[in-house]
Amino acid sequence: MDNDNDFGNYSNYNYQSYNRPPKKPRFFSYIVVALVSAIIGGIVSSYIAPTYIYGRILPIPGIYQNIGNNSPINEIIINPSENINTVTAVAKKTMSSVVGITTVVVTRDWIWERAEEGVGSGVIIDRRGYILTNSHVIGDGNAKSINVLFENGDTLAGEVLWYDQMLDLAVVKAEGLDLQVAEMGDSDNLEVGELAVAIGNPLGLDFQRSVTSGVISGLHRSIRIDQYNVIEDLIQTDASINPGNSGGPLLNSQGQVIGINTAKIQTGEGLGFAIPINLVKPIVEEVIQEGEFNSVYIGFTGEAVEVFERKVGINLSLEYGVVVLEVIPESAAAEAGLKSLDAIIEIDDIPIESMTSLRKMLYNYRVGDSATLKIIRDGEEMEVEITFKRF
Repeated sequence: MDNDNDFGNYSNYNYQSYNRPPKKPRFFSYIVVALVSAIIGGIVSSYIAPTYIYGRILPIPGIYQNIGNNSPINEIIINPSENINTVTAVAKKTMSSVVGITTVVVTRDWIWERAEEGVGSGVIIDRRGYILTNSHVIGDGNAKSINVLFENGDTLAGEVLWYDQMLDLAVVKAEGLDLQVAEMGDSDNLEVGELAVAIGNPLGLDFQRSVTSGVISGLHRSIRIDQYNVIEDLIQTDASINPGNSGGPLLNSQGQVIGINTAKIQTGEGLGFAIPINLVKPIVEEVIQEGEFNSVYIGFTGEAVEVFERKVGINLSLEYGVVVLEVIPESAAAEAGLKSLDAIIEIDDIPIESMTSLRKMLYNYRVGDSATLKIIRDGEEMEVEITFKRF
């Protein structure tokens, strides 16, 4: 039955039996009332609704949540009439904080030198030009030249302030700018299945600031980058990450940086990985405040328990830890009395899974700080106090 017939049935109803006026004239009154209500409601909602959406997507105006110099985050007011979705809102909020990074790395092949160009991404973490990216994007410190490309088209030379090949992270500085800073999130509070948005320069500068979205597929992942090195505790996402995305931000639904995109498994689709942002927060804070980051070290060479057991062919009956192979003279380890074949299983009650995880833990300490190492020596568990030195 079509709408005209529906209205016809209702209009033919015997309203007179209820001593009411005919329905049809009042029907037009309802239309007038509805139109007036809609106009009033639209005016009121134009003030109320943006506040609600703003609160879901963005932080409260006037609150600064950055690593650096209390720089304002990108404040985006969303008009609900635009029917904007979360991914679009995240992109609008963060796009101006994403940069392109081009490098020239000179490599030597026998007697010949050749220059290789590279392209990656980065994210602005302080308005004065501090940029977080991957170590491999800047050639692990070997780039002959670095240029930073901003959203407005400006290109400035970049200087490497700090990098760590094992963590695949680096901080670059581009001088003389007052930049829009990305807001930092909390990577310790992630859940599998929540929204993830990646922004970067896949496959070169022809596709600058491409936006892809997906979900957090997994947490605490490990991938082997070469024969000797493993990057641990990574965020796995199915948001598309391709060469050139490296160094760009992985964002949550609030437009906050929760990770730095680092790698993709080439043999599978939807297998991208990012370094949790909480890992690097204490590092970049010191780089911004002091201009550099001074790593501490214990002072020994070692191997994970499982690697040592496999090589030597013995069973240490330990589930985790690292075995000390050689203690460096006059190091913190030597002064603490560590010996070869000691197995270090904890530092300040935190289990040590590998040499990489131990190195990550050391980023939480400064020169002169002390810690308690739990070790196994000759089958006996004991504790050793150590005071860290400069790396």
